[in-house]
Amino acid sequence: MSNLKKHFSISLALAISAITPFGTYAKEVAHTQNIPLLAEGHWDQFNRQQINSLILKYGKHSPNYNPAKPSYIVADFDNTSVFLDIEEATLIYQLEHLRFKVTPEQLNSIIRKNISDKDFVSEYNNAQGQSVNIEKVAPDIIESYTWLYHHYKGLEGTKTLEQVRQNPNYSNFITKMRYLYAAIGDTFAHDVSYPWVTYLFTGFTAPEVRDLVKHTVEWQKRQNIEPIKWTSPESLAGKAGVVSIRWDNGLRPYKEMQNLFATFQENGIQVYVCSASFIDVVKEIVSNPKIGYGVNEKHVLAMELERDAQGRILPEFRKGYFQTQGIGKSQMIKKFLVSQYGYGPIFIAGDSEGDQNMMQDFKETEKVLIVNRLRKPTTDIGHFSKLAVDTYGQDSAKYLLQGRDANTGEFVPSYKSISYGSTTPQALK
Repeated sequence: MSNLKKHFSISLALAISAITPFGTYAKEVAHTQNIPLLAEGHWDQFNRQQINSLILKYGKHSPNYNPAKPSYIVADFDNTSVFLDIEEATLIYQLEHLRFKVTPEQLNSIIRKNISDKDFVSEYNNAQGQSVNIEKVAPDIIESYTWLYHHYKGLEGTKTLEQVRQNPNYSNFITKMRYLYAAIGDTFAHDVSYPWVTYLFTGFTAPEVRDLVKHTVEWQKRQNIEPIKWTSPESLAGKAGVVSIRWDNGLRPYKEMQNLFATFQENGIQVYVCSASFIDVVKEIVSNPKIGYGVNEKHVLAMELERDAQGRILPEFRKGYFQTQGIGKSQMIKKFLVSQYGYGPIFIAGDSEGDQNMMQDFKETEKVLIVNRLRKPTTDIGHFSKLAVDTYGQDSAKYLLQGRDANTGEFVPSYKSISYGSTTPQALK
């Protein structure tokens, strides 16, 4: 086919797709021209059609495509590009394998960083119904970590991991650390809670963090999708008392999002990931070819910490950078992407309140994908989700709601989602 006919066919396809989200003719042209489009997978078909139309409009087969000024997209990672949260999964692996590079004195300072003595919300009261705060739980954590530090051979001791796991200090430490992470997240502002977990990488180098993530992903593949409950031992009640915490197991990459990243890039549209997880954590999972996201590690915007001269992580947020949550995501996109390209992203993907700013802050953004975690309509992300439901099937729809099944860790071909333990799809909470 001549270039003239090729351009005419694609232009006609685009014109038709402006009327119908992804008409039969456009589909035929895409097939004829070997234009890679989203695989069917478990996409809601309306969402898939809308995204494919966007690819046809802005991709390298469009007559208006300029390789010197390509369009780009930005996607959140945790609970958007993957089922569950890679930072939280890595924390569990780090705790269970006692992968730390700090002394008890250093850990005591780290876990208290920017945390006031305010009582945690009542959901985190101990088994006796008593309130807990950092002044009660930190001493318990450090007492148990001190024992582990001097006994485990991966730190300063001589015992194997299996041997120290038999001691109540092990379960007390990992339970109260995971409990503290959750309690801080639900009690304090995001600008305090989000960086807190990253400080636990103090002393690590980037390759060491990435190795931790690699092992975490492999471990999670073998885990069932289910909630896990940890309860601290009564024999080490300490100042905080006996506490319990639940966390979600079974991290799974969304195959559809891996395919989405690949398809945009095959069409000459740049892909960036903007995540509230730590930078080295995200770089490893999105760029490791064995995992399958295929994103350039230089295309990651995430939480950054200072490093020493040897490249070891310090418990200080990196100067000149914004926290990649809430408005900070938009600020980072403006600082590093809009400044480079001169324009904003054409497509945003996210799932939570931490993404709502970047979903609405750029005039160039034509489509927004929301992975449906059944948010209340009273929240910003819930409001956008309701807009997606109200405009479903309309070509003018900006917000696209994508369902998932929390029992399988997979997308479902609907905008409705299924909660863990349920079989009933819901659109909104």
